[in-house]
Amino acid sequence: MTSTQIPFESSTPGSIGMEIEFQLLNGESLDLKEGIMDLMKFYCENPFVKPEFIQNTVEIASPVCHSIMELEHKMRALVADVHEKCNDLGMAICGAGTHPFNRQLAATTPLPRYLHMEAVEGYTSHTQITFATHVHIGMGSGEEALRIMRKCKEYVPLLIALSANSPFWRGHDTDFAAFRHHILAATRSYGIPPSFCSWQEFETFMAVTTKRGVFASINDIHWDIRPRPHLGTIEVRVMDTQPTVSDAISLAAFLQALVFHLRTHGDEEADAPVIRPLHQWIERDNRYRAAHFGLHGSIYDENSDSELPMKIHYESTTKMLSKTVNELGLEKYIAHLNAKLTHINNADFQRNVYADSNSFKKVAAELVKLLQIDIANACV
Repeated sequence: MTSTQIPFESSTPGSIGMEIEFQLLNGESLDLKEGIMDLMKFYCENPFVKPEFIQNTVEIASPVCHSIMELEHKMRALVADVHEKCNDLGMAICGAGTHPFNRQLAATTPLPRYLHMEAVEGYTSHTQITFATHVHIGMGSGEEALRIMRKCKEYVPLLIALSANSPFWRGHDTDFAAFRHHILAATRSYGIPPSFCSWQEFETFMAVTTKRGVFASINDIHWDIRPRPHLGTIEVRVMDTQPTVSDAISLAAFLQALVFHLRTHGDEEADAPVIRPLHQWIERDNRYRAAHFGLHGSIYDENSDSELPMKIHYESTTKMLSKTVNELGLEKYIAHLNAKLTHINNADFQRNVYADSNSFKKVAAELVKLLQIDIANACV
């Protein structure tokens, strides 16, 4: 079986980038609004504010950054500007993996790639109304990208639990902390990626799937983690959109520390405190548990052949990363994540608002307010 060569554009170790998909809301009803075409009139020449597949979404993407502090500065400036432009258009922006009460089908953004996706996916293309945070980490080679990708797969359940922010769907409490994953499960390329052993194996996979019309390119693969050869990164895509920039940057800091640790430590040491690679079905079940129960749940730990509570998993992981966190100056960002465990996580926050108000509109209003406060505090 032949393969097609896919060049990997190496990146500076430690480089990082981020994409956040924000909801566009009607400023009065707080329902989703098909507002991207109007918003893009402000950003025709700006490569960092983009339309997405559906018109009720705006993607805000950072340039390549070389520290978390730089990433935070760039993202805060971009989000604040989009927030201001949305206000001018009578819209609000909101950070969550799903909208709490919207029931309408989504309209496809009329760009060639998205219209092709609509034709291929049919009805499901109008029901995938979800919003995610993506983090890119620079890699030196394709082989390194696949090695780190294999290692990062072990942390997918933890990343889902830490970022869980989609408990409601179409006016219902789903009983999931991160229901976004179950909406996207209807697509053909979503979920846990294969564990490629070499870049040549990945090239062969891409050659076969593109030749047979499964995918047109890597852009059509929506795994939890995927290599991005033309950017020289791995892209971690498994996290819900967060209510604030502070939340999103803290997740990026956690990922930067994790990848730095996995890159600089030998396989034996890096594997010691965490679960070993599992059978695919157990891997899938741990992912399911994380989406269902979030930080309140547990996963199967092969090391002890027992249940591992998610909060204990997080604590042992941050302990493993403590030296790296200090070396990279990420203490305040990890402290922000720690507060989610000791106070209230985002999925529980949404549920508490609904329990107090019996109003899904109030949930949306409070999410909008959280982002507004975060933007205002950053400007002080």
